Amino acid sequence: MEILVFGVQADEQPLIERAFAGHLDVRCLDVFLNEDTAPIAHGHETISTSVNADLGTPVLEVLAAGGTRMVAQRSTGFNNIDLEAAERLGLTIARVTTYSPYAVAEFAWALAMAVNRRIVRASTRTRDFDFRLHGLLGRDLHGRTAGVLGTGRIGTAFARIAHGFGMELLGWDAAENPECLALGMRYVPREELLASADLISLHVPLLPETRHLIDSAALTSMRDDAILVNTSRGGLIDTAALVGELRAGRFTGVGLDVYEAEAGLFFFDRSLEAVEDDTLARLVTFPNVVVTSHQAYYTREAVGQIVDTTVRNVLDYRAGRRSENVLVPRS
Repeated sequence: MEILVFGVQADEQPLIERAFAGHLDVRCLDVFLNEDTAPIAHGHETISTSVNADLGTPVLEVLAAGGTRMVAQRSTGFNNIDLEAAERLGLTIARVTTYSPYAVAEFAWALAMAVNRRIVRASTRTRDFDFRLHGLLGRDLHGRTAGVLGTGRIGTAFARIAHGFGMELLGWDAAENPECLALGMRYVPREELLASADLISLHVPLLPETRHLIDSAALTSMRDDAILVNTSRGGLIDTAALVGELRAGRFTGVGLDVYEAEAGLFFFDRSLEAVEDDTLARLVTFPNVVVTSHQAYYTREAVGQIVDTTVRNVLDYRAGRRSENVLVPRS
């Protein structure tokens, strides 16, 4: 039995091949799964996909018609999967429920510090031997307030780091996390958090009820000098509304590792092509914005855990076992 693995980065391939060794033959592809590439899976009962794979109804129908019965997604989020269509087609869908929360939390802090201390601008200047400090004035985060939207494992790791900086902690979630309460976090309504926090970091999943959680009204309610960081899912922020606020000169900085229209852009080299996404093109021109290409999870530890869990998911499927990682059960 050979498993076909889509969307494999060069750094990932040795980890994937090593993890599957002794269990299954594996073939790694650097192309991402979408309507154009789905026919490649013909004849493969099991495939694995990356975070930005298109697993909508048309793709799932092509997979099912070609004999695919199990899809192991190498990510936690599953907003890209039509679960109802998968169930109708008799497909088993599994994901990676957890992996290193520190990878994402630490990267969120890297973005926060980069925009606060103007690291990108400073680095660009020194490459040109311009060593002026004008325009690089940051501020201490010690004693300021960090607002954490979503206090699961990643949000909690982010809050621990904020606590280490000596920041006050505000949280918003459906349930209060005892670990965060022990750090001194105070849970408040979302509106109060947005209006009070100096630094706001998003750590909630993308669901219908959280899409554009940070919309025009939410952005307007934030402090003019706030820092906003998103390492979760791009759809949590209304990007067009964010661009409007940035054009008005608001916010100390914005750090984004995700973008709501990133599919087909992130993980690809588009450097020699005309940029058709006007919103993204405008977004990256702001001097107080740092955009990275969905790399917060990309550490040896996290990718290793993701790959190991993916192997277990595939082996569980073959053995007829069901774990907490299964989103759609085997028919």
